[in-house]
Amino acid sequence: MTLPAEEAARLTPNAHMLGQQGSARALNTPALVLDLDLFDRNLSRMMAHCEASGLGLRPHAKTHKSIEIARRQLDAGAVGICVAKLGEAEVMGRGGIGSVLITSPVVKEDAIRRLIALNNDMPDLMVCVDNIDNAEELARAASPERGNARALKVLVDLDVGLHRTGIAPGEGAAKLAAFIAASPGLEFKGLQAYAGHLMHVADYAERRDKSLAAMKMLGDMRDMLLEQSISCDVLTGGGTGTWDIDPEAGVLTDLQAGSYLFMDTEYNAVSQKDGAAQAFETSLTIQTTVVSANTPGIATTDAGIKSMATDQKEFRIASGAPEGTAYFLFGDEQGGLLFSDKKESEGGEKHSLKPGAVLNLETPHCDPTVNLYECYHVVQNGTLVDIWPIDTRGRSA
Repeated sequence: MTLPAEEAARLTPNAHMLGQQGSARALNTPALVLDLDLFDRNLSRMMAHCEASGLGLRPHAKTHKSIEIARRQLDAGAVGICVAKLGEAEVMGRGGIGSVLITSPVVKEDAIRRLIALNNDMPDLMVCVDNIDNAEELARAASPERGNARALKVLVDLDVGLHRTGIAPGEGAAKLAAFIAASPGLEFKGLQAYAGHLMHVADYAERRDKSLAAMKMLGDMRDMLLEQSISCDVLTGGGTGTWDIDPEAGVLTDLQAGSYLFMDTEYNAVSQKDGAAQAFETSLTIQTTVVSANTPGIATTDAGIKSMATDQKEFRIASGAPEGTAYFLFGDEQGGLLFSDKKESEGGEKHSLKPGAVLNLETPHCDPTVNLYECYHVVQNGTLVDIWPIDTRGRSA
């Protein structure tokens, strides 16, 4: 077991079921459940893909928020991990994770102070910038004259179409890179280019064309910098939606895919090359229990709005319900099951589930769903085998 018994008991009322045969279906719910065998297969498949493509894997830990999972990714061969926020990097550092890329800008004065302190403690910390003012602030804070132990590694974040963060490729980005490269206390490492707006383009051909165009922007920017004698050791980006597309461009040094470990309703809806089946399996589910079934044709479960991210409007049942059953949100605390009109072979009654019945739902959107829970219930062959804390849950700053 990963955690001491008392810590596991603090995180979940299910800790006493660890190791009990069949305990995976007896959990107090709602519970976030991770199938260990599927998880391991997803981890191995992505690592093998990156190795075959000549890429490093720098998975995004904003998906899982777990020190234990980050360790497993690094042990499998990842070159480092990504996080979205400084607070996540601090937690990972305290957990012994030594190679972290913060993919969003760090701009507040106190946050920059924390960033420099973390850089002095963490062997391989990198941060992204997209404007000269922020770069100047980092350069002042990281100056060797202030007694800093090591230079702060910096990537220029390129905007390749998402328009969320990043600087447009071109002369402005080149000037920013040149400033970083010339600044004592800063070390220019390369470029980040994340085309998040393309990850869920449903049609494979359209997604491929647009993603390769974004990769060309990254490659052209790299070449512009090389012409100015500024080298890029790191060219990072991509994601689960383009994992099998971006390597074609021959530009990236590493891939930032994160959701491949779990999969969710969003990513399961994205078509694959030549109509192939999904390469990654749905390892993460929300387990819920029927608590009421008095109205014909429907039943109520204990997983409602508070149990899953609701930015996606489709809620899929992974297992445990009759074919054709639809899941809907029934309030803050409850979900609903709407059974189909299909008749049972005997008795002529609609399908239904009685109180106490257990079912598992796909996470509609895995990243924000994970942030609602304190731990993963790790199951294998029907048994609860471990409990992993969601260490950076709520670390939004």
